[in-house]
Amino acid sequence: MNLLKKFFGVSSFIPKDGLRGSLPTSREAYKNLARIAIPSVCEMVLISLIGSIDTMMVGGIGTEAIAAVGLVGQPRMLMLCIFFALNTGVTAVIARRKGEGRKEVANQTMRTSILIILALSIVMVAIGLTFSRDLMRMAGAKADTIDDAETYFRIITMVIPFNALSMAICAAQRGTGNTKITMYVNIISNLVNVLLNWLLINGVWIFPRLEVTGAAIATAVGIIVGCILALASVFFSDREHAFLHLSFMDDWRFNKSAAQAVVKVGGNSMLEQIALRIGFFLYARLVAGLGTQAYASHVVCMQFLNLSFTFADGIGVASTSLVGQMLGKERPDLSHIYGKIAQRIAMVGSVVLASTIVILRYPLVSLFTDDPTVMRLSANVMLIVALFQPPQMLSIITSGALRGAGDTKYVARVMLVCVAVMRPITAFLAITIIQKFFTPVYEVTTALASAEVMEFWLSYEAPQWALMGAWGASFLDMTLRMAIMMRRFNEGKWHSIKV
Repeated sequence: MNLLKKFFGVSSFIPKDGLRGSLPTSREAYKNLARIAIPSVCEMVLISLIGSIDTMMVGGIGTEAIAAVGLVGQPRMLMLCIFFALNTGVTAVIARRKGEGRKEVANQTMRTSILIILALSIVMVAIGLTFSRDLMRMAGAKADTIDDAETYFRIITMVIPFNALSMAICAAQRGTGNTKITMYVNIISNLVNVLLNWLLINGVWIFPRLEVTGAAIATAVGIIVGCILALASVFFSDREHAFLHLSFMDDWRFNKSAAQAVVKVGGNSMLEQIALRIGFFLYARLVAGLGTQAYASHVVCMQFLNLSFTFADGIGVASTSLVGQMLGKERPDLSHIYGKIAQRIAMVGSVVLASTIVILRYPLVSLFTDDPTVMRLSANVMLIVALFQPPQMLSIITSGALRGAGDTKYVARVMLVCVAVMRPITAFLAITIIQKFFTPVYEVTTALASAEVMEFWLSYEAPQWALMGAWGASFLDMTLRMAIMMRRFNEGKWHSIKV
């Protein structure tokens, strides 16, 4: 009992000489974080589940359709990375203004951010539509997937302004801790997506059978619905009581100081996002080169990795918000405590998720495909997904706390080294080595191994073994990231950063 109290108790998270005032009880502190985290976790996890359902529906068309839609992911994220970066700044700055009690400055920050984001989104649409086929080829699309991939990409590119605007408003709401609104916005948006998927992919009732095109249209309409709901959350809020409120009668002129505050945090995050997207793009390109079956298995397993990612991201949102707000109140000790609480929750959650993945991996992957090779390969990669859980959750939550403090430059450097450099290089080496030595190892195995080992070995071809090697390389990247982020957090240098 004493060990549990020491592990979870807030009084053990920071030395007494670091206190700046009275502390909440452990119950109160966990409750404060849970108040923000629970809606955010529900939002993120449900969105991920709905996204998985989306993939299941596409999977009903065939393995090539799964691969085609999966190929769109990284190019799309690459185009959206500038908005992710700016929204990091929006969340951190508005959280700090909430802590300072500067309501008008927070709303001015949101208005200026919207102007910037709308202008940039128009540029992104033009780039995406002009280079859509080239981007799909860069992502690794083959003759059997490129047409569907390009069609899907072009449709969702046209709604980038709606997507970017919705993300910006939700980022601002998260900064204030108002995660219930973002939960409603994103869950309703994604439910619309699923409903239209059902109607348009297979042609239900009066709707035509559009297959991959139908899935793209469903996603686009869902994004537009989400944007409308996000706008309603700020334009129809109570001006007197809501911290964030917009009106067409407000001063919508560009505010330089507000923009500088967002760009100061978001600019460093931009480096992080570019590093992430380049690293993920190169990694996905390497995996796509292993063939349609291997890539389809990769897409299936990514659904479960994304699900656990969103669980951690939901807790990380609460950590980002509370760290920023407490620093705004000049209580770095409380910021540190809330970051530690989020880490403890992550540790417990990661063990539960890892155990579930190991036990249920076969029935889980069968939800996405009935291809025997894809199912078997996916089930084995899921063991690596289980290993991912502790380092992934701790890395996400700790980096979220650092972003909330405005320590985005350090986070960006870590992402640059680990994701943009280490991950693609180690994945390339793993794939190259496995494919090069597959034939001689195969010959030795068939000559010396037992019948059981031979059966397992012969069940896969070189590209499929290489896929597991690529996932192993990704696991090394995540473990290193976790160790570096936690060290930075524990040092406490971020306590004194000004935003």
